[in-house]
Amino acid sequence: MSVTSASLPPSLTKSTARHPRSRERTESVTRSDHMWELPEPSSTLDVPVGDDTVITLRRHGNPAGPRLVLSHGSGLAIDLYYPFWSLLTDDFDLIVYDLRNHGRNALGPLAGHHVPALARDQDLVFAAIDAHYGNEPKIGVYHSVSSLVTLLAPSNGSELAALVMFDPPLRKPGLTHEEYDDASLRNAAMARARMRQFASRQILADLAQLSPNFRRVVPGVLELLAETTLRESPSGDGYELICPPEYESQLMEYGRIYAVGVDLLGFDCPLKVIGADPTLPYAFLPTMDLSEMAGVNYDFLPDATHLLQLEQPENCVALMLEFLEEQGLI
Repeated sequence: MSVTSASLPPSLTKSTARHPRSRERTESVTRSDHMWELPEPSSTLDVPVGDDTVITLRRHGNPAGPRLVLSHGSGLAIDLYYPFWSLLTDDFDLIVYDLRNHGRNALGPLAGHHVPALARDQDLVFAAIDAHYGNEPKIGVYHSVSSLVTLLAPSNGSELAALVMFDPPLRKPGLTHEEYDDASLRNAAMARARMRQFASRQILADLAQLSPNFRRVVPGVLELLAETTLRESPSGDGYELICPPEYESQLMEYGRIYAVGVDLLGFDCPLKVIGADPTLPYAFLPTMDLSEMAGVNYDFLPDATHLLQLEQPENCVALMLEFLEEQGLI
């Protein structure tokens, strides 16, 4: 199947997908929708991954199209990224899922919430997709920590036709790591102290509006955040975070140890890294500029931060499609 510029909205044609560093400044292309209505999946599949934990896969989009497999960053949910992946439903077969202890998955034990477990989960997910939906080429599309655990999966990319990573939490070896470590530990401490109970979903949306992490997102994302990262409290008294603060904190605190050990050039499928603007002050982790690393296909989006898929969804899609066209995958 070929995705041509004629089949895309004007914002997704080649004129938008040119190398972002060729522009002095890029205006974010955003949708005007203020409410996002999540569609029902065409099918679901529960995948046991050990530790009394199950990951639920959901299928959306066009089953005749190239297959994309998508997941999210720590503490979030793949449904939050609907402003991004909704742009792909006409042309792609989408398999979306939440990392363990996130999103639509039930809560498992804290002892099993760590980077090696999440990395092993990736291979179990890939095998389940092939067994249930057919052994078609899979293109991984991952943000933040889901990028990291895919890079660390035992299969080392052999299960994927390509991997597109949005702002993966990596750091350059050979230099001092104090800034990265300090930011990781600071974020872990903030996550641990995070409010976990809310009388209403709107309270979380209102609080997120004050956070620098969500300052640039497209309209409707704050409400979507409250819808996709909260569940009703078992007591019936309000809502609680689906991924508890101690889970997110633990993953942040120890995930930094693995970020330096990734071998991008030794990965067994083509890689694309689309990063946040490294010239901006960071609100999550220092952005890694890979422009000088030979062999790494890297771009960044000017004026975008760590949540770039929620800030500039059309531009993110355009860069991704450009890469997939170059690889002959669409």
